[in-house]
Amino acid sequence: MSLDQEIAERRSEIHSDGYPMSIGELINLYRDDELDIHPEFQRYYRWSDEQKSRLIESILLGIPIPSIFVAQRDDGVWDVIDGLQRLSTIFQLVGELKDENGEYLPQLVLKRTRYLPSLEGKRWDSESVETAMGSTNQLLIRRSKIDVKIILRESSESSKYELFQRLNTGGSQLSGQELRNVMLMMVNADTYRWISELSRDEAFQACISLSDKALQEQYDLELVTRFVVFRKLQESELRSVGDIGEFLNDKIIELAQSEDIRSRIKVEEEAFRFTFFHLHEALAERSFHRYDRDRGRHLGGFLISAFEPLALGLGFNYEQYSSKKLELPNIETISKELWSNPTFRQNSGGGIGGLRGFGRMFH
Repeated sequence: MSLDQEIAERRSEIHSDGYPMSIGELINLYRDDELDIHPEFQRYYRWSDEQKSRLIESILLGIPIPSIFVAQRDDGVWDVIDGLQRLSTIFQLVGELKDENGEYLPQLVLKRTRYLPSLEGKRWDSESVETAMGSTNQLLIRRSKIDVKIILRESSESSKYELFQRLNTGGSQLSGQELRNVMLMMVNADTYRWISELSRDEAFQACISLSDKALQEQYDLELVTRFVVFRKLQESELRSVGDIGEFLNDKIIELAQSEDIRSRIKVEEEAFRFTFFHLHEALAERSFHRYDRDRGRHLGGFLISAFEPLALGLGFNYEQYSSKKLELPNIETISKELWSNPTFRQNSGGGIGGLRGFGRMFH
């Protein structure tokens, strides 16, 4: 296929529209549930009050705001693809922002900014003259316009999350898994909720014993995703993996869109819970720590290079263990021997190195 043909084919998959809308119109759409900013993603909403105040300052001063990107669902509702933080700030300012339980969040109390220091302490609605924003400024904000880019529902199913990924990868404060979570919610919210539920498995959490920072960045959900994606991949497929993040994105979205998803996730869940039940019984929080043979104990923190062969080695053989075709080995012994194995040491870098030629060690 020629370049011109490739361009024509891909362009035909995306149908878009766009026009400027007043902030007042956007507020009304949100209030009427015709604009979905996905409140379940508020945990990723990391702007400080100072950052929010700078956005309001820009609106008041007439400084152009970057475009908002939305995708039109089959029911006509707009899903926000890019612009969550800007829209959430505006909705919080006017007292309309709701959390994932449908409860209204407190109105935004503004901070002083470089050009508008008098914004300090101002609120949208206030009985005090000193803290009131004032009707003139309220009208100025409501009438200000933001350019809205719309991916119409005639577009291909994949175009929405592909656009989100492209818009949010460069310079984003979100981790790779946080971006993946949002894409999953857009494609199949039940799959995201299933992965989230698996991540709360007590045995799993005890085995991985992650730091607070890693948990905040949803690394536990990434480990669940890795398990689900890599568990049954053959070594030939593993060798062809390039960028891990993109590979995880493609494969988990592929699962979320598969016709037999119910039967697939049933098996994966059984394998997941089986694996971490036995790892927890054998090693608990030591499961994925380096074993120091000289000191005779596990040291340090979580290592992905240990997670790969141990968790995925057990998971790969789950069907054999559950049907009694294979006897479950001594997991603690294998964990200790792992760190003296030269093949493992050679392949125990980042990514999926530990899986190449070694992940099926539990045969």
